[in-house]
Amino acid sequence: MRIACSLGSLLSIDEVLQCSEIISKTDTDAIWVPETWGMENFSMLGAVSAKTTTQKIGSSIINIYSRSPSTIAMGAVTTDTLSNGRLIIGLGTSSMPIVESFHGYKFEKPIQRMKEYVDIIRLVTSGESANYDGKIFKLKNFTLLIKPKRKKIPIYLAAINEKMVNLAWDIGDGVIFYLRPVNEMKQTIAKMQSKKKIDVTCQLITCVSEDSEEAVKRAKKTVAFYISVGNIYREFLAKNGFQNETSNIFEEFQKSGFKSNHELVTDSMLQSLTISGTSEECKVQLTNFIDAGIEQPILQFNPIGETMNSFKLFKKTFLDD
Repeated sequence: MRIACSLGSLLSIDEVLQCSEIISKTDTDAIWVPETWGMENFSMLGAVSAKTTTQKIGSSIINIYSRSPSTIAMGAVTTDTLSNGRLIIGLGTSSMPIVESFHGYKFEKPIQRMKEYVDIIRLVTSGESANYDGKIFKLKNFTLLIKPKRKKIPIYLAAINEKMVNLAWDIGDGVIFYLRPVNEMKQTIAKMQSKKKIDVTCQLITCVSEDSEEAVKRAKKTVAFYISVGNIYREFLAKNGFQNETSNIFEEFQKSGFKSNHELVTDSMLQSLTISGTSEECKVQLTNFIDAGIEQPILQFNPIGETMNSFKLFKKTFLDD
């Protein structure tokens, strides 16, 4: 079983690096670092690569609106060289609020844009001269000044709705799922993998504590946050078994913010979307997601209390032999 970890937005830069150094001494397959509106991704991936030797280093995710495809390709080749060929490029569309409010771009044509990004990134990272005539992007004679470490860097696509899922299987080396009900995910994976095999990963909100209720509360707060601010997750979950829950959580958020709307996250919702509880409870829950067809669970570390003490329990639960 290939276990991976996601070290992200709830941690400081120093904490990400400390956790990475600890992970480097385990058999963990990969370390994924997200990019939201805090840490810049390629900088962090380069720093994490310096703290590790064998783990793959993944971006989860770089959005396809805040950088040009050529800039992403340059960052990818640089980071792949620094990490001695360990990079996985994770691409996604992010969301309209982030793209339009934080970056100032129009959130439009996500499928076509993703296709062209993958095409161009593959051309540029191959080291060959890139000429491209797309509907959105046109490149002429762009060649990197540095030699790539390898001819092909794997590209995984973050996918929620059906069109992006289909595109991930059409052009991606892997797919990254997130906040997807386990039963729906099992059906989708079986259907798509019967057509073509790619690497299936899923980032899982993971909260472990010696106090089960404390872990559950932390997980509920994380789920409530994404449902409140992420329209795409809210709509997808509403269509896949959680219409009442998402409506209630969002309505409460509109009334009082994040004060108490996590209390409306139901136990069935939590069990379908997250891993939370004591170490033993979390280990059992992890098997449910693996049985759904996830080949690489990406465990999103959500600290409870003091970060490094919480990470020690997380490591003991999932990463120790």
